[in-house]
Amino acid sequence: MKLRILGSGTSTGVPEIGCTCEVCTSKDPRDSRLRTSALVKTDDVTLLIDCGPDFREQVLHIPFEKIDGVLITHEHYDHVGGLDDLRPFCRFGEVPIYAETYTAGRLRSRMPYCFVEHTYPGVPNIPLRDIEPNQPFLVNHTEVLPLRVMHGKLPILGYRIGKLGYITDMLTMPDESYEQLRGVDVLIVNALRIASHYTHQNLSEALEVAKRIGARETYFIHMSHHMGRQVEVEKQLPPCMYFAYDGLEIEVND
Repeated sequence: MKLRILGSGTSTGVPEIGCTCEVCTSKDPRDSRLRTSALVKTDDVTLLIDCGPDFREQVLHIPFEKIDGVLITHEHYDHVGGLDDLRPFCRFGEVPIYAETYTAGRLRSRMPYCFVEHTYPGVPNIPLRDIEPNQPFLVNHTEVLPLRVMHGKLPILGYRIGKLGYITDMLTMPDESYEQLRGVDVLIVNALRIASHYTHQNLSEALEVAKRIGARETYFIHMSHHMGRQVEVEKQLPPCMYFAYDGLEIEVND
């Protein structure tokens, strides 16, 4: 399995508009972070995890190939704002959107033209598929397990695909979800900044989660400019833990 990080930044992206801090003005390309999203390739499917407002920019410079499904973690705009840009991928056929019932309802209300029974020409062919936490489902022959995480007080989804665990925007997670992530090879998990936050993990909280899960490798995502420059902050991380960056490709062992 291969994972490509399309975006590793928080809701405002990095650089943040109007900011002149050392991160936002950094010449290091790893400090330039589009909104968080990832592409997962297994033996038989290509899955997109979240589709934010930077999706078009994220895929312009990678091979144009079929996307077999989109896994949505939650309804916030930085994770779903690019769904209409899936239109070119519908040349290969429909691109199902997998979301839990609450989130699917919000998508239907925000983008009704995409999900009505009789659409007009040019509308993306992105049918919604309702899923539930703790209920695995198949995309072709690849099993996907949605698991519960908490974005502050908002229940959202993380995912396990084979030996890959993927979590974003988490503050806490129930014990059951930790059990479901037992034995993952690669863990992707959010770490917003150094200081604490009321709906997202900070770095120290993310490190504790990573240690508890114990993956072979852990990569942190959904970072703001308040995390600091990657070249400096990454030196503080324990072995086998890294800051992800846009364009990073990761091999996941079977």
